[in-house]
Amino acid sequence: MQGIEQDAWIQCSICIERLNPGSLASPKRQAIRDACLSLGRNEFRELVLQVSESGRPPQSFVLRPDEVQLFTRFVQDGKSCVRLGPGGQQWQVQLLLSNCPPERLRRFVRTLRIKHESGQEAGAKPITERTRLLAALPRSFDTISPVQARDVQQARQHRQDPLGGETTPVKGKGHGRGQNDTQLDAPVVGATEPPALLPLRSPVRLSQEQSVVLSAVLSGKNVFFTGSAGTGKSYLLKRIVGSLPPKSTFATASTGVAACHVGGTTLHAFAGIGSGKAPLNQCIELAQRAGVRQHWLSCHHLIIDEISMVEGDFFDKLEAVARAVRKRDDPFGGIQLIICGDFLQLPPVSKVTEQPKFCFQAKSWRKCIHINMELTEVRRQSDRSFIAILHAVRLGRCTDEVTRQLTQTATNRVERDGILATRLCTHKDDVELTNAKRLQQLPGDVCCFEAVDSDPVLVRTIDAQCPVGQRIELKPGAQVMLTKNLDISRGLVNGARGVVDGFEAEGKGLPRVRFLCGVTEVMGLERWVFKGPAGIYLSRQQLPLKLAWAISIHKSQGMSLDCVEISLSLVFESGQAYVALSRARSLEGLRVLDFDPKVVRANPCVLQFYRSLWREPFLTRVIHHPRLAAVLSLLVKYLISKKVISNSPRNVGREFQA
Repeated sequence: MQGIEQDAWIQCSICIERLNPGSLASPKRQAIRDACLSLGRNEFRELVLQVSESGRPPQSFVLRPDEVQLFTRFVQDGKSCVRLGPGGQQWQVQLLLSNCPPERLRRFVRTLRIKHESGQEAGAKPITERTRLLAALPRSFDTISPVQARDVQQARQHRQDPLGGETTPVKGKGHGRGQNDTQLDAPVVGATEPPALLPLRSPVRLSQEQSVVLSAVLSGKNVFFTGSAGTGKSYLLKRIVGSLPPKSTFATASTGVAACHVGGTTLHAFAGIGSGKAPLNQCIELAQRAGVRQHWLSCHHLIIDEISMVEGDFFDKLEAVARAVRKRDDPFGGIQLIICGDFLQLPPVSKVTEQPKFCFQAKSWRKCIHINMELTEVRRQSDRSFIAILHAVRLGRCTDEVTRQLTQTATNRVERDGILATRLCTHKDDVELTNAKRLQQLPGDVCCFEAVDSDPVLVRTIDAQCPVGQRIELKPGAQVMLTKNLDISRGLVNGARGVVDGFEAEGKGLPRVRFLCGVTEVMGLERWVFKGPAGIYLSRQQLPLKLAWAISIHKSQGMSLDCVEISLSLVFESGQAYVALSRARSLEGLRVLDFDPKVVRANPCVLQFYRSLWREPFLTRVIHHPRLAAVLSLLVKYLISKKVISNSPRNVGREFQA
């Protein structure tokens, strides 16, 4: 589909149902597993949906005025439904779309809706079959042009014009939907303007580095991408998840909270082999169980986040299990790997007497990973001096200047407007004790909020993956932290700090929280959805809050904190001090107690691994073709010798691209 407007076509599974109006007979169904759905215009300039599949002629469906409905409740799961016909009991065709990359589907539906509404004219009559036959025009199909500002304006005018055929909500089943589903075209009661007519939010533009990673993933390469804290690894990972087919893509992470962030499950739950300590034959038997085996067979893209905490021997065992279960000798059984993380952050959990074995030390690592990339553009912090401090700490370097600046933060007054600094602790028990004690010291009665879980039997599984607890206790004056992105433009992001001002007098008595960003908001229930055992979906409805007098360093990964207090005296792991310090947005919002330069350390094996990546020319990391990479490496060396580009390994890729 090269050269075709990206928002005008999607690759997905389609089930075409042809209905018989007024008949009790079952609809005729045609299922196409791998189809291309394109939006264009025919020889009469009518809007047309064209379904193509390999080896068969395409099928075209004309989108006539006022005869189209879009069901979009499950777009985020890669599913949608298009109904064609006059409406009521007279629907003629229904296209059920599934297994489509969610981001691509969202943009396709947006394009279809706007083009359909902007092209409708009041009183226009559809072209009859007689007119088509008498015209004797050769059949044609031209891909639709990109959405323009005038298209959006015309669509709005059509909605506001009562002669434009404004539709009403339709209740009914469509592609597994419930009785309250409505088509995207329907106006919303009480809204000043139908939200569907507003341009859908465009995703944040990817940086050049992130775009290269996404392109490598979409080309089918096994990719490991890394970067310091705050370089947008999690955001890029979500964009990757949204760009791959849902049915064959499994998002996992080394911890439950990290898995929840990417909308997946833990790597151990996906693998189905327990801790992986058992002998290989026993692990293969565990993976051959019905539900687990189906996961391995249907998985074409495996995403692993927070790879630094995955043990090397476990990675080797997974690779062997994948080949055995899938009965393929390709590395990892032919599954595409998209691996993300920073080995200079938290290492795998190991015994005190043992050195941790990282994934890059696994025997199968080099044969499984085609491309290694590093993101270098920091987005969490904007202060260049603070970024330089964090870079030094990440590499285990603590100069006199770094020591001086971090020591000076001990006198920072990071408290503001009654919002206290969150203390980062190395141990979970200290966190629970601190929060419980400080809540008890507050005057007033405790207000309890119980979560609504999809499966009460699996509460422990949900607790392990959900960032909020099954029970939340609050009082006026309680220090809290937001655990979900609610409104980025207003500063209501994961990690935003606030204090409980009070509770609603009516209804459910929901808490009113005043945030450091200046927003005061009544917190309603939010839903978290993630995969549980055997691929079932679990969910929890709860307030998106947690007590924030203290939080563990492990639980803080992925968060950006406005005001944070850190005691590093009990740091016991390499990279732990860096993870704690890098949670802060700025040096002014950070207070470091009892700083000791000795706690700043990086694992020597990890440093050696990163040095090898930096020495490896950029092009050999990006281009998975030995001969071409070798030729381009010679070209890079020549350009360095002529001083056209820098000799610094970090700058080679950036300058060569420029």
